[in-house]
Amino acid sequence: MRVAGKGVVDRGRKLRFTFDGVGFDGFVGDTVASALLANGVTLMGRSFKYHRPRGVLSAGSEEPNALITVGKGANAEPNLRATQVEIYEGLVAKSQNAWPALGFDVMAVNDLAAPFLGAGFYYKTFMWPKKFWEAIYEPVIRKAAGLGALSGQSNPDAYEKAFAFCDLLVIGAGPTGLMAALSAGRSGLDVILADEDSLMGGRLNAESDAVGHQTGAAWAAQAVAELAAMENVRLMSRTTVTGVYDGGMYGALERVNQHTGQRTGGAPLECFWRIAAKQSVLAAGAIERPVAFQNNDRPGIMTAGAVRAYLNRWGVAPGKRVAVFGNNDDAHRTVRDLEKAGVHVVALIDSRAGVEPEGLRCRLFSGAQVCNSGGRKALESVTVRLANGKEEALQVDCLAMSGGWNPTVNLTCHTGGRPSWREDIQAFVPSEGAVEHMTVAGACNGVFSTLGCLESGAAAGAAAVKALGRKPVDVEVPAAEDAAYRMEPLWAVAGKGRAWLDFQNDVSVKDIKQAAVENFKSVEHMKRYTTQGMATDQGKNSNVAALAVLADATGRGIPETGTTTFRPPYTPVSIAAMGAGAQGHGFAPERWTTSHQASVERGAPMIEAGLWYRPSYFPKAGEATWREACDREVGYVRGAVGVCDVSTLGKIDIQGRDAAKLLDFVYTNMFSTLKVGRVRYGLMLREDGHVMDDGTCARLGEQHFVMTTTTAAAGNVMRHLEFVTQCLHPEWEVAFTSVTEHWAQFAIAGPKARELLNGVLDAPIDGESWPFMACGQVSLGGVRGRLFRISFSGEHAYELAVPARFGASLFDVLVKASEALGGGPYGMEALNVLRIEKGFITHAEIEGRTTAFDIGMGRMISAKKDCVGKVMAARDGLVDENRPQLVGVKPVAADGTLSGGAFLFDQGAEAVRVNHQGHVSSVGYSPECGRMIGLAFLRRGPERLGEVVRMVDHMRGIETEVEICKPVFVDEAGERVRG
Repeated sequence: MRVAGKGVVDRGRKLRFTFDGVGFDGFVGDTVASALLANGVTLMGRSFKYHRPRGVLSAGSEEPNALITVGKGANAEPNLRATQVEIYEGLVAKSQNAWPALGFDVMAVNDLAAPFLGAGFYYKTFMWPKKFWEAIYEPVIRKAAGLGALSGQSNPDAYEKAFAFCDLLVIGAGPTGLMAALSAGRSGLDVILADEDSLMGGRLNAESDAVGHQTGAAWAAQAVAELAAMENVRLMSRTTVTGVYDGGMYGALERVNQHTGQRTGGAPLECFWRIAAKQSVLAAGAIERPVAFQNNDRPGIMTAGAVRAYLNRWGVAPGKRVAVFGNNDDAHRTVRDLEKAGVHVVALIDSRAGVEPEGLRCRLFSGAQVCNSGGRKALESVTVRLANGKEEALQVDCLAMSGGWNPTVNLTCHTGGRPSWREDIQAFVPSEGAVEHMTVAGACNGVFSTLGCLESGAAAGAAAVKALGRKPVDVEVPAAEDAAYRMEPLWAVAGKGRAWLDFQNDVSVKDIKQAAVENFKSVEHMKRYTTQGMATDQGKNSNVAALAVLADATGRGIPETGTTTFRPPYTPVSIAAMGAGAQGHGFAPERWTTSHQASVERGAPMIEAGLWYRPSYFPKAGEATWREACDREVGYVRGAVGVCDVSTLGKIDIQGRDAAKLLDFVYTNMFSTLKVGRVRYGLMLREDGHVMDDGTCARLGEQHFVMTTTTAAAGNVMRHLEFVTQCLHPEWEVAFTSVTEHWAQFAIAGPKARELLNGVLDAPIDGESWPFMACGQVSLGGVRGRLFRISFSGEHAYELAVPARFGASLFDVLVKASEALGGGPYGMEALNVLRIEKGFITHAEIEGRTTAFDIGMGRMISAKKDCVGKVMAARDGLVDENRPQLVGVKPVAADGTLSGGAFLFDQGAEAVRVNHQGHVSSVGYSPECGRMIGLAFLRRGPERLGEVVRMVDHMRGIETEVEICKPVFVDEAGERVRG
């Protein structure tokens, strides 16, 4: 089916590939669709619902029929469009949605049951008998659902995500996009030109019209070469802009390595781009719409523009006996190109009366319509209904149909824009200003001549240059075809049989009318009732025709009927590309501190803490259990000095004139009164009045603060600050950023903490210059760091921070120095015991249901100012004396066991839900107390000190009598921390 002298494929480079196990030849530049058509294959798929035989309908990403799976085993990729998959040597492709074979599909029996499977049948059928749903209906539906199948194996392919920034993003590299890029590029803008095709040029590669003094394809190649030579222009072919988002952000999927067949060597299969653009030009073109008539879905029936594309770009005649059917002059163009190439055109059927095109050799049926087709797995004939009502059959193997063109408005709707109806072209176009800083140009704005597109693109590029405050360079627009777009609407041909609209989901004209009869007259209701436009092509070929049928059925105009909502992505995007980096270990990222390797070398078991890995304890030879190591490490801190890596704590740098205002608003207590060089503990509430987080905040300058959060809540606090400054107080002059990973920070705690520090700092410190809750700059061997005198252990302690690149070496220095003083490193187990002994809370206590009142910090909610959550925290239910409140617990028996999560009951009360008085939140063995201790929440807890209650852990089978005590077990007066 190759046509001599036509196409831009490289006929000197033959490639071998297989489809459904059969070998075929193609050329470099072919797609699977073009290569199969060249080999005379028209049957490429089966429809979803009725499993009807289907062939290729289009030549682009809008293809609804020819969906294939490429690759084998773990590398298999389902649901790729054969019109976009470029062939390569050894490519393995197979059809989908057919069993046992494409040519003989058992599920095609559904087509015989079509009278019982109309629109909405599943809503009416699967409601009864009720018991059948789980036993029969759901399993059968789930088994039948879907198109292509995943392999079930782990995906071995690599994917990437990337970011790009530009002055101007041009979406689409047809005549409009090329001219826009040339205009902006020559004017000095930083331009990205993105196009979903492998070959830039758009329709210029699919038409025979000249541009300037050369073919359209040659002019496009020349323009692309000029753009490629510009340092300020980036060309991104095989890149589909899939979504438009606020703030000039665009999502784009680049097919990096799918066309090579090379799955190794480090190159990713796909890359998902986030593109930030100051201005954009949408030059996405238009999509030709089919005409609905009885059996218009036979393999061999395709759009007229696709027929020209296969002929002019790929040098393929989709048939030997071709008929052309349309309601516009584009149908005439298809006839001319086919006849000029020597392809036999049986007839031109033009639905408009009185049309007399010149220079055509084929038969002309004016005022006629194709009303039916014959054949099953391939088109064999079409039936033409003449103007006088008589019908005539024509023997053909290909029908090119054209119902007009729909501007590709999808991307202009992603931020809430609604398209407008244009009567002259019988199509929707983007509304003015639908997307901020976007100019819509060319065919996607209803300009359908080549010259019009070139002029529109040049104007759009110049407008972007002016919008960015620069002077545009004049760009000469070459001479090109400028024929008027003439058409008369024809959405569906009257007839009794099924006329298809949505080819993939098998939605017919009858289905749309039935939806209207059953009062699903809203376009969104109709869509869901019939599944129109809900296939992988999102109704690109069928939506407007379906709206027209619905409008006619309801007696409304198309504008009044409205459109469905287009949402991203524009074309399907693999989850692996959007989640690039999240495979394997990347699915749950392993964040390591700078001391990680040193901790592992010391034999420390690493445990997850928030998003980080931290050492549980540091075992030594001769220790049989982790408890022995934990007790030893607690002893370091209480008796000498211990070192702990606390780099995982969230660190947020906050600067600006209104930084103190922000802190006053997000914390319950005052921070505007904090002096420079001092640190203050703060409590943060959610909007509902419950505790979000606690931590410290240091004032390093008049307008410079560093907030510290818990490890687990770092991300939540950052989002909270963004919400406050963007939504509640956008007028505040304040900036903040997470610096958690910029600083390595170590706690140095114990009676000998200052002695250790003075051994490593360039200048020694003393208690007078560094009192409790002081902070400031220090120097270690010439490296500038930050020192905070704060404690999470209740001992004399500091936290020392240095730039992260010095973290590993500083940890080694601190550990060596601590060991020389009779101490050493301590891990999470010891840290937990130390903080329980002092009654310090973590997210085991502030777990989302806790209020400031519950943890005994109600008085920290300042009466002098407002703060987030203040009003809601004062609700009666959140300050009720009967709420569980923080207390300490210890077993009555010295060897008694405590269990985190266990419930507390009054003595003598049955241990059932309705009787519980509270629960235990944290437990640990305290060497200082010589027994287990814990923190708990108990109803009216502070009033019940000294009372004995029962702790019951039903899951572990533990029951212990415990005494209620104050939550501070060690140094209640706080003398050690200030000493």
